Amino acid sequence: MVGEEGAFVLGWDEVLTEEELSVTLKVLCMSEAEFKEYKEQDGWEDDSEEEENSTLSNEALSKLKTPCKKLLYDSVLLTLESYGSDLKAEQDLLNNKGAYEKLSRREQHALHVRYGQKRILHQLLELVQ
Repeated sequence: MVGEEGAFVLGWDEVLTEEELSVTLKVLCMSEAEFKEYKEQDGWEDDSEEEENSTLSNEALSKLKTPCKKLLYDSVLLTLESYGSDLKAEQDLLNNKGAYEKLSRREQHALHVRYGQKRILHQLLELVQ
């Protein structure tokens, strides 16, 4: 369900791999009976057009059902724990001109990427709280 990369892609305004995340959340939040029916039907063949055309925008994420929001929240926390430092440490390093300039170009670029990723994850935490 997640695709080749094994991850979901989040942007500032919406989920970029929305179909994968949507199906994954539906399946993981199903009861045993719902899952059995899902397997028997080979998925949702009769999805409404509205569901198919909906995007997982930030607004839509904040309106998810509680079990889905909890699953996303816990997943984001686990992802954030996998980093070696927190958002504040990255921000402090970016704001410390002396320390930042001591980093190689590659380390500076990696810092910017990590900081951006963490900001998006923190935004997602706020949306699903």
